[in-house]
Amino acid sequence: MPKVIRTVKNALLGNSERLGMLRILLIYFVLLNIVFLYLNPLFYMFSTMVKSTADLLDPTVRWIPRTIDFSFLEKAMYGMRFSETLINSLIIAGFGAIFHVISCSVAGYGFARFNFPGRNLLFGILIVCFLVPPTTLTLPLYILFSKLGLLGSPIAIIGPALFGHGIRGALFVIIFRQFFQTIPKAYEEAANIDGAGPFRIFYKLMLPLAKPAIIIVFIFSFVWHWNETYLTGLFLRGEYMPLSLALDSMWKSLEMMYATGGYDNNESMKMAGSFYVILPPILLYLVVQKWFMQGVEKSSLVE
Repeated sequence: MPKVIRTVKNALLGNSERLGMLRILLIYFVLLNIVFLYLNPLFYMFSTMVKSTADLLDPTVRWIPRTIDFSFLEKAMYGMRFSETLINSLIIAGFGAIFHVISCSVAGYGFARFNFPGRNLLFGILIVCFLVPPTTLTLPLYILFSKLGLLGSPIAIIGPALFGHGIRGALFVIIFRQFFQTIPKAYEEAANIDGAGPFRIFYKLMLPLAKPAIIIVFIFSFVWHWNETYLTGLFLRGEYMPLSLALDSMWKSLEMMYATGGYDNNESMKMAGSFYVILPPILLYLVVQKWFMQGVEKSSLVE
């Protein structure tokens, strides 16, 4: 009898070698709840953007519309000037991410490998810059860019990234520093024996080894530049409006129409605009997800 009880207990609760049925069910329950929390807004967006006006006004229609209406996708594309603002967003996010990879990898390698006077002090200042809320720097930056004549130009957003600043620049320097510190110094010593100098060692040896950190920094920088609305709304205007700012402008126009007496049946158009904004980052992640996950596993982010 005790053997039967022990067998049932191991089957339900598990042991050191395998998980029991109850533990597996608990894990699946937690995971399904997490998946629901993340996917529920997406399901709502996909369902709402193809609803007709009649389905929007019908409280009994929740997830599955009775008729599929793609006209709101066309209207949102026109209202956001999709082709123009998409190119602007790709320029800002793409060049911002590339500049961050170049500048922050150099700075991170310098902090990780070179001993120079004041290194620890400078790195401490870098940590402080990372902790300072970005909104406290917007007024000095606005005055600076105004004097330089850069207001209204994408250079105001992507220019600082070329020097390791910009959106989350300090964080990217820290990521590269932590990664380069994990690489054995024997590689550099062997390259020194072969006659390679610091720059050649960095570009020929260390950068190829830093591919996981490069992918992580590129994706994070691209997404953060893509989603940025505060700084772009402050520094950019007119023809250089990115997609995220165009969505915000369209939402405000729709809300203004509602405030002046129009019925708020524009939820489908709002969701269609949101779909256009999130689609490119999702496609980027689907393309690089394999290398991104490998980068997270191999980089110092898991430490």
